[in-house]
Amino acid sequence: MERRAKIYVAGHTGMVGAAIVRRLRAEGCENLLLATRAELDLTDQRAVRDFVMAERPRYIVDSAARVGGIKANMSHPAEFLHENLQIQNNLIWSAKDAGVETFLFLGSSCIYPRACPQPMREEYLMEGKPEPTNEAYAYAKIAGMKLCEYIHTQYGMNFISCMPTNIYGEGDSFDPETSHVIPALLRRIHQAKGAGSPYVTIWGTGSSRREFLHVDDLADAVVWLLRSYKDKQFLNVGTGEDISIRELAEHIRSLVGYEGRLLFDPAQPDGMPRKLLDVTRLHKAGWHHRIGFDEGLKRTYGWYLNNLF
Repeated sequence: MERRAKIYVAGHTGMVGAAIVRRLRAEGCENLLLATRAELDLTDQRAVRDFVMAERPRYIVDSAARVGGIKANMSHPAEFLHENLQIQNNLIWSAKDAGVETFLFLGSSCIYPRACPQPMREEYLMEGKPEPTNEAYAYAKIAGMKLCEYIHTQYGMNFISCMPTNIYGEGDSFDPETSHVIPALLRRIHQAKGAGSPYVTIWGTGSSRREFLHVDDLADAVVWLLRSYKDKQFLNVGTGEDISIRELAEHIRSLVGYEGRLLFDPAQPDGMPRKLLDVTRLHKAGWHHRIGFDEGLKRTYGWYLNNLF
């Protein structure tokens, strides 16, 4: 990957996209294409096509998506499916027509079936129904990954995909309506400490297990994939390690210094019982994560303290 090559990072204002931009700039990449939502509406097919055909980037990284936690996914499944299909279809097909050399699509580990064997290997995709609480998002991501795979096969173009595990880190969304589990727990436990609340109520039983990858590690993996990966088979990107939600909450309570109780509400959904990626293929190909969970969590909480709204 040449430093002067034109690279378009879709979704660069989000946590993942911003980390990818930082990583590319650290590599000395000088010709980055960036467009805010106001400058380019990715749900507008004509606008996206005109932009890609005019700019003709050598590489495109698609980190743009409508995202959210369990509450957001359950409240707006139609929008999650519709908007994500629009965004990815517009970008992928325009890139194909423009002859983009490498297109990298970022999916999500939620594509795997709810009852998937653990750890989840790439070949387990579509061997069962997805978790109902994120079904719409999962179907959209499966469609995007498959479209890249078919373009790779039919047209011989390097349209590749990776399926990251749960991502967290600096720049994450702490919005109570859309946040994922780590920022949600950090915010709520921090606020409970400040208010002197005797307890914090957490959705579910706390028994479900999740794997977490720091966003800077994902950005490093993205740059590695752009340089090295040519296979139509998507790759899992994660750490190969997981933790229960109860353990996570206790970890955050200790980090924040909160002395109140953590109450789990079994009337609320746990989501998928376990989501642990098998990263054997990724490791064999030559990439490993670098940021330990303790370090990543401290960095995330530090960012939150410096950016309280």
